Amino acid sequence: MLMNRIRFIVTLIVVLWPVSLWAQPWSELTPEQQQVLSRYQSNWSTLKPQQQQQLVTGSQRWLAMDPQKREAMLQRYQKFQQLPEAERKQLMQRMQQFRQLSPEQQRQMRARLQRFNNLSPEQRQKLRKRFQQLSPEQRQQALKRMREQRQQRQYRQGPPSQSASPSSRQSAPAQPRQGGGRAP
Repeated sequence: MLMNRIRFIVTLIVVLWPVSLWAQPWSELTPEQQQVLSRYQSNWSTLKPQQQQQLVTGSQRWLAMDPQKREAMLQRYQKFQQLPEAERKQLMQRMQQFRQLSPEQQRQMRARLQRFNNLSPEQRQKLRKRFQQLSPEQRQQALKRMREQRQQRQYRQGPPSQSASPSSRQSAPAQPRQGGGRAP
């Protein structure tokens, strides 16, 4: 049971990482990688090279984690497994949307989430409750205002640095978080 959880977690980890397009024979995997990926041994040669590389990368990340991080990942996996199917699908869809953001937009989303997580539990609950009480139209208006304010702040900060492309400075629409809340 624990190995199935580990394998699933490794699969989830690798979904979020870029990969190259090369196939890797099972025999070239380390014994540790083979143990983590043993579930895939029988059909390894039929997997697409990209899938193989994602799994290899995930196994490397898993093996490099300290025991506390592994335990935290297992707990998140257990929590994910206990969610209703509809919520799991919604969460996977949101992860896919996040992966499609530019690196700068991802950085901004992580920063907002960090600010939200730094709020007291009471402040977070208050924000969630206020957002949930809005009608769909009011939510859209609030999200629009936040995007406009963000664009104004970016405009006041001056032109983008040479390392950031204009498209990476555009903000993605804020998405409500699981449970109705979202990062401020």
